[in-house]
Amino acid sequence: MDMTDKVVLITGASRGIGEAAARGFAAAGAKVALAARGKDRIASIAGEIGSSAMAIPCDVSRFWEIEAAVGATLAEFGRLDVLIGNAGAIEPISRMAEADPDDWGKVIDINLKGVFYGMRAALPVMLEQGGGTVLTVSSGAAYAPVEAWSHYCSSKAGAAMLTRSLHKEYGDLGIRAMGLSPGTVATEMQREIKASGINPVSQLDWSDHIPPEWPARALMWMCGAEADPWLGEDVNLREDEIRRSVGLI
Repeated sequence: MDMTDKVVLITGASRGIGEAAARGFAAAGAKVALAARGKDRIASIAGEIGSSAMAIPCDVSRFWEIEAAVGATLAEFGRLDVLIGNAGAIEPISRMAEADPDDWGKVIDINLKGVFYGMRAALPVMLEQGGGTVLTVSSGAAYAPVEAWSHYCSSKAGAAMLTRSLHKEYGDLGIRAMGLSPGTVATEMQREIKASGINPVSQLDWSDHIPPEWPARALMWMCGAEADPWLGEDVNLREDEIRRSVGLI
């Protein structure tokens, strides 16, 4: 897909899906802003991409930081066409009776409040421009409980509702809101899941996980009109129909 001169801000861009998306969008011609807590890593990735990329240290659980990231993107590239809310956490994995309340809440701060903060920071800019695309990395955990993932499932369910709410409130004003449910992806998060040894997901073989480049390609496809039938909903990358549309099979 041609993304020439489009400006894309990606949270959680220091590894996994976020890193793959940054590289993929840049290769398609976009200008990319990489936001993450790992400032050295995003600086390295942006340096490898070149002048079409910038690194922005950012903790999405703090609204003022994601608001500053949007401002920095505007200052450097002049506009914001796509926001990808990818930053996410799952540790510590624990059953509810054993979960530390503060640690449980930190996952909510990142996976749910961080998604809202990104939307809240980007919306005024996109509305003034006349439109934009807001994509959130969702999960099958948004729709079905998984043992020891109460924080993750709850936060992803909330984020899916944020996507639906965004579409309902601003879909008629040019805001394209969608989520991507990628399935299990070969990222550092999957290593954390496997190390926990809890629930069937941790028992999956590494070869069962798709590479992060697959959801990155799906996110680019979601920026085009072909994905419009899924506006306000999650795109399920486990479905063959979607994989064909994206060009993966």
